Amino acid sequence: MAKGYAETDALCREIIADARRKVFKPVYLLMGEEPFYPDMVCEAIIENALDESERDFNQTICYGADVTADAVITTARRYPMFSERQLVVVKEAQAMKSLEELAIYCSRPLESTVLVICMRGASADKRKSLYKSVSKIGVVVESNAVRDYEISRWISSYFKGLGLSADPDAAALLGEYAGTDLEKIALETGKLMKNLPEGCTRVTASDIERNVGISRQFSIFELTRELSARNAAKALKTAAYIGVSPKFAMPMAVSALFTHFYRILKYEALLMKTPRPSNEAKAKVLGVSPYFFREYDAAAANYPLKKCMSVIALLRDYDFKGKGGDAGEATPDQLLVELTARILNI
Repeated sequence: MAKGYAETDALCREIIADARRKVFKPVYLLMGEEPFYPDMVCEAIIENALDESERDFNQTICYGADVTADAVITTARRYPMFSERQLVVVKEAQAMKSLEELAIYCSRPLESTVLVICMRGASADKRKSLYKSVSKIGVVVESNAVRDYEISRWISSYFKGLGLSADPDAAALLGEYAGTDLEKIALETGKLMKNLPEGCTRVTASDIERNVGISRQFSIFELTRELSARNAAKALKTAAYIGVSPKFAMPMAVSALFTHFYRILKYEALLMKTPRPSNEAKAKVLGVSPYFFREYDAAAANYPLKKCMSVIALLRDYDFKGKGGDAGEATPDQLLVELTARILNI
């Protein structure tokens, strides 16, 4: 069974804590669709395995596209010079054509070598020798992608690890901006921390808006919320402001609205089948944080099945118009306001 992010996070924290205590396994296989955790562990091992004075003779960092398994094995079998250990790191190891041949070394690794095999956005075949060998004598970190509906919880957990607490709407706003790109979230969090007042440990949505450079008030995030509630005045005002933003693109706006109303449609199908679904069932169907469940309850009431299908049909028309087809003289910002008004009138 694929590991969830919480289990992966706990394992990585344990590896990093060991690395800081100079406790290492002979081989690390870092892999998975989400590169955030493999990269984090790899950098922690590089930082802690050797002192600065030991690195010239005992640290080798190479890339999979540039080396063969034979070359890596030869290097890994060398003994360290004036040091307790040597470090051999293969980054982007998925590009190595002979990657599986590293299993030969991993079956009998040298105690004085720390070998890190870091695959970016890819995984080793669990049926083959490399994965099986490392599983026996080293550590395998498998980092699966965080799902849409898990991202707010991941952000809250990540902030907690940094000594911060994130308000639910702050985590949701950052997740809406960065999606499930954990590296982007970490980067934006770093910017945020530099600008928080000294001693501040609570992060609000206003902090995210001010320091990350996004506006909750006039974003697609807010437009979908106002449409869900059928709040005509605020929805039209938000659409007008979004449309004049330098970053505005009609196809992206339509895509976001389509995703939102398609979720409403799927949610209504769930409610027809199970009138009182569990939070777990809601999360699987909606693909959003539990923080948004109330919004979708309201949306399902405001856009029953036939109306929701009419909205989706309308969005297809405006997707065509937004890409230059049959839009007449209307500009993209005018199209968004027009679309918003027509959705509200369905």
